[in-house]
This record gives sequence, structure tokens and C-alpha cells, in this order.
Amino acid sequence: MAIIIKTESQIKLIRESCRLLAIVHKELEEFIRPGISTREIDIKGDSLIRKLGGIPNFLHYNGYPASICVSVNDEVVHGIPSKRRILEEGDIVSLDAGMIYKGYHSDEARTHAVGRISPEAQQLIDVTRESFFAGIKMAKAGNHLYDISNAVAEYIRPYGYGIVRDLVGHGVGTKLHEDPQIPNYAQFKRGPRLRPGMTLAVEPMINMGGAEVEWLDDNWTVVTEDGSLSAHYENTILITDGEPEILTRC
Repeated sequence: MAIIIKTESQIKLIRESCRLLAIVHKELEEFIRPGISTREIDIKGDSLIRKLGGIPNFLHYNGYPASICVSVNDEVVHGIPSKRRILEEGDIVSLDAGMIYKGYHSDEARTHAVGRISPEAQQLIDVTRESFFAGIKMAKAGNHLYDISNAVAEYIRPYGYGIVRDLVGHGVGTKLHEDPQIPNYAQFKRGPRLRPGMTLAVEPMINMGGAEVEWLDDNWTVVTEDGSLSAHYENTILITDGEPEILTRC
């Protein structure tokens, strides 16, 4: 495992890439409403990224056909936008998107309510978000990578939700996916020691039901095996000499 420690000049560019991406996500959040297609979300997101001077890093990544991953209800990640998929009142929708700015990547995901949703769905979204913040409390220099994983898992445990094991967080830099891989479930090893200058995408993916997932025939869309709702919350963070810095926040 070769974890790249970023220089100050690299961190500056990653920070700007993340700042711009956060603006994109905020505008997409305000755009979501019943009656729009997932393709409309993709078109708007692509336009915003390019308007801000970036390049959508998901587009054509290993053949993925869109700029924004739009995953609805039981779709965990990598939902392919479609003009035929219309958001309805009560849905939840996860938007996962990143951009390249002057050669440096950023990555962020959020799950949003479409109109009024059930209390159970709102709790899933809220708990998934808070599990991220539980995890990054441990994202300090001198701690170990899997301290983050264990903190996420411990926060989720009382709710009985399934933590996706087939997909994990990752490093971010000149590539969208760098070492290390960052599980969201409990680990029995400690993992590498965290050092200032590491840039990591921490991204709990939490199912209301079981943890098991499967891939649809499009070879991209990951869904819960039992058809339960799934939520996703991701930020790119920076390990510092003190508290971690969340880079993808407005």
C-alpha cells in the first residue's frame, strides 16, 4: 500500500477542486424535486462542473456513461442517469460526483429527500451522515486508518442497519482512486498510521436492511439485495497536524 503524502502546492489544488465541487453539490441539492428525471440532474451537474472550470471525473471513468451518479431508493451507488427515471415524492436520491481541477480530483456524495419522505427514510439519511462525522473524529495524525472504519461501524451498530462491505472509501489526488482503501465496517487490524498531507474520501454507504448488494445488468448500478433503501455520505478530507479538514463543504 503506497499512500501518497501531498505537498502544500498539491493540497492547495485539491482544496480548490473540493471547494468548487461543494458548490456543484449545493446547487444540485436545490435542483432536486419531484417530476424531474435523473438525466436532468446529470445534465445540470455536468454543466456546473464545466462552468466552474473543472472536468467531470466520473464521465467515461472505466466506461461509466455520465458525469453524476444518480442512485434512487434501493440503488446504493453508480446509478446511471436516464430521461425515463422520474423522481417521485417520497423517494430518496444519492448524488455522487467529482471533478478534476488543474489535474487534481475531488469526490463527494450526498443523499437527499425528494419532497416529503418517511421518518424512517429520514433517519437513515441522518444516521449515515452522522456516521461519517463519528469516523472523522478519529482521522487525526498518529491514529490508524481503521480507527475511522471502527468508529463508523460503532456508530451504526445500535440502529441495526447494514453496512455495505463490497464498496469502500479511498485516497484522492491526481487519481480519483488512490491507496488506501477505507472500509466502513469493523476491522481487526489497525491499518497504516495517519499522517499529515493524506487526502482521503471517507464514504459510509448504509442500507436500511441487510448489508448485501448486487450489480444490475448494466454492470454499474449497485442495489441492495433485499430491496431496502440505501444512503450515502462522502467527503474528501485532509489529515493535518490537528483536526481533520473537510474539503468538500461549502
